[in-house]
Amino acid sequence: MRLYRGEAIETTNGSAAHLHEVFPNSAYADVPGLCKVATLQEIEAQGWSINPGRYVGVAERAADDFDFKEKLEELNEELEVLNAEARELEERISANVAMLLEGG
Repeated sequence: MRLYRGEAIETTNGSAAHLHEVFPNSAYADVPGLCKVATLQEIEAQGWSINPGRYVGVAERAADDFDFKEKLEELNEELEVLNAEARELEERISANVAMLLEGG
């Protein structure tokens, strides 16, 4: 907000590097996913909501460099192993409960 207003910027908590990275010219600019100056017309169009998500949008992300099908297969295999372990534990718990109820 201070950049937008042209005021002195406070960086006493070590934010100078990040500030320079986001605003390299030390001047305010809309940054997708971070900040945007909304007009009164835009705010009115949003039903006077000032929820930032309605205006800032989302930052662009670098494309994930992985094969979705391969990753899904890996996760599915892991899920199958975990489900098998869960069934084994359920059977052991059930057997232990039955043994306790029988007085053994």
